[in-house]
Amino acid sequence: MKCEILHLKDYYSFLGNEGCDPTVEMYLPYNLPEMKRENLKRPCLVVCPGGGYAGCSDREGEPIALNFLSEGFNVFVIKYSVAPHRFPTQLIEIAALMDLINKNSDQWNCDTSKITIMGFSAGGHLAAHYSTMFDCEEVRKVFPESIGVNASILSYPVITADPNHSHAGSFENLLGIKEVTEDIINTYSCDRLVKENTPPAFIWHTAEDNCVPVMNSLLYASALSRYNIPFELHIYPFGGHGSATCDKHTLDDVSNDLKHAHAWIDSAKKWLRFMNLV
Repeated sequence: MKCEILHLKDYYSFLGNEGCDPTVEMYLPYNLPEMKRENLKRPCLVVCPGGGYAGCSDREGEPIALNFLSEGFNVFVIKYSVAPHRFPTQLIEIAALMDLINKNSDQWNCDTSKITIMGFSAGGHLAAHYSTMFDCEEVRKVFPESIGVNASILSYPVITADPNHSHAGSFENLLGIKEVTEDIINTYSCDRLVKENTPPAFIWHTAEDNCVPVMNSLLYASALSRYNIPFELHIYPFGGHGSATCDKHTLDDVSNDLKHAHAWIDSAKKWLRFMNLV
């Protein structure tokens, strides 16, 4: 397997403006000649760790990549820019990575018809935001032919800016504001941005998440349903926020394996196979 850290500003110099240095941890399984797979094109998974738009969690990076490499994915974990860098910086960085994957699809053996974006917590907001707004004016000014994704996997995602259900810190860091207006809610709540070309989604959350309320996932699933967009939704009864793989590899309390919630990984893989994305 080839592992490499890419600095997006080395490919798109403007991304280095204002001190940004978004990086990508790239994991590419080798196509083994012995198995006659020299020309195999692999599905791609873009992973957006969480961190409230104040940082990018390590537990939602490499441990996730290792779980999906076994399914045959090329995996790209993006450590996107966070506060004080504001919207639309993060969307543009995702668009840059998508463009880079597309331009290097032959060299990296990428099947560009099978790209899934996965996000956790605030990274879930970024994943859903890109899924719904990859073609927005702010992105198209920089990447006129910005590329969408074929599916999203949203793990305890921040979805709504509505103060009744939101993770306020994420939107304060993303936008640099504390007062949330109705216009802000309509503009940055991903459930209100779903439209006909929004890709299918696999969504999971825990009911007792007291950081990002489970209503966030319910709102996004409901929005997809209104547009008849396929989705699969899992709500697990137990487990706190940020549990990632829900096992000893990412939980703070290794004695508290969330075996029921750990099932999300196998369920997501089965869903991807069902959707013909792996």
